[in-house]
Amino acid sequence: MATMHLVPRDSGPTFDLGVVKMRLLASSADTNGGFALAEWDGSDGPWTIPHIHRRTHESFYILDGEFTFVINDEPVTARPGSYVLVPPETPHVLSARPGGGRLLTVVVPAGLEDMFRELSGLTPDSLRDPQARAAVSARYDSIPV
Repeated sequence: MATMHLVPRDSGPTFDLGVVKMRLLASSADTNGGFALAEWDGSDGPWTIPHIHRRTHESFYILDGEFTFVINDEPVTARPGSYVLVPPETPHVLSARPGGGRLLTVVVPAGLEDMFRELSGLTPDSLRDPQARAAVSARYDSIPV
């Protein structure tokens, strides 16, 4: 039987990834592997490196700021209220415009959140470090391209 899950405002586990912080709202353990939900808050510039997921759908809902997503080599601008869905096998990367921003991500199925937990224990900019990502990412269905 599923149980109710509540994460009050300004609480929940937070992971510092240098350019951005991830606040985990729902993990694989909370959703029986169905999905993970996280809030991201960070500065301007690239938040990751170009990558794909073999089986994971990754969604982004912009809360604050302006972002440029490059999806299949096509730049897309997303502002507050915008929603972006990146299906599996789709190369993508995102950058926050000047002033940084905040967004929600949903990944289906869950599991990718564990990669961010692991990266937060490495160097402060491991999220954008190709060598750190190569060493960790493939175990979590995130393959640098």
